[in-house]
Amino acid sequence: MQTSLSVPMLTTARLTLTGHTASDLEDCAAMWSDPRVYAMIGGQPRSREDVWIRLLRAIGQWTLFGYGTWVARDTAGRLIGELGLMETRRAITPSIDAAPEIGWTLAGDAHGQGYASEALAAILAWTDARIPSTTCIIDPANAASIRLADRLGYRLRTTGLYRDAPILILDRAAGSAGAGVSAAR
Repeated sequence: MQTSLSVPMLTTARLTLTGHTASDLEDCAAMWSDPRVYAMIGGQPRSREDVWIRLLRAIGQWTLFGYGTWVARDTAGRLIGELGLMETRRAITPSIDAAPEIGWTLAGDAHGQGYASEALAAILAWTDARIPSTTCIIDPANAASIRLADRLGYRLRTTGLYRDAPILILDRAAGSAGAGVSAAR
């Protein structure tokens, strides 16, 4: 079920990406309680209440900005993750508020199977036609996400701080591909 007509459904060979709905809460809460998921994203599990607030924020961003995040499910309906664009207004030094932030979180069982690359390729195809650039932040220890960002064309802008921890801040212009992060180092 779509949240509204303004959230486009994206499909890939193995995935369907839709807007968040209230019925996604339990699957998303289970995902955010898995240590394989949160280890590189804050290091703490998210409570069901926090996941509910994230879900509501995801729905609201589509209404306010015309873009947001999607829930990715495989052909069997299993939650693969949450991916897409966010207006986080995070207290990051230096600021990343000049462009939407792209993010990806995959269920623990979905790691290492190419789902993030597949979903993000569809999201970036949609995004590139609408938004001139995006940014992302990655924990410097998250080698898998750094490799993925590189393949997607993200270039290292700088190292920053978020919640007193170092983060990599990466940028991507619409239509960019490959040779990003490692080439910029």
